[in-house]
Amino acid sequence: MGLSIWHIALFAIVVILLFGTSKLKNLGKDLGGAIKDFKDSVNEDDQKTPLEHQTQLKNVHTHDLNKENHHS
Repeated sequence: MGLSIWHIALFAIVVILLFGTSKLKNLGKDLGGAIKDFKDSVNEDDQKTPLEHQTQLKNVHTHDLNKENHHS
């Protein structure tokens, strides 16, 4: 027993009757805005990551060189 088009249509009608079209419209806008903000923040983090990674590698390399100089 799977979901048929009639199950989905009946569910949609019940949701519209319970919440009304204006609340559903606002909910759709809010959900779309949240998804857009999430995607923007993920893309922003992806753009920052390579530079931060290079900086961390330089710091680790410099720290290792300083350790070797102190032990010599």
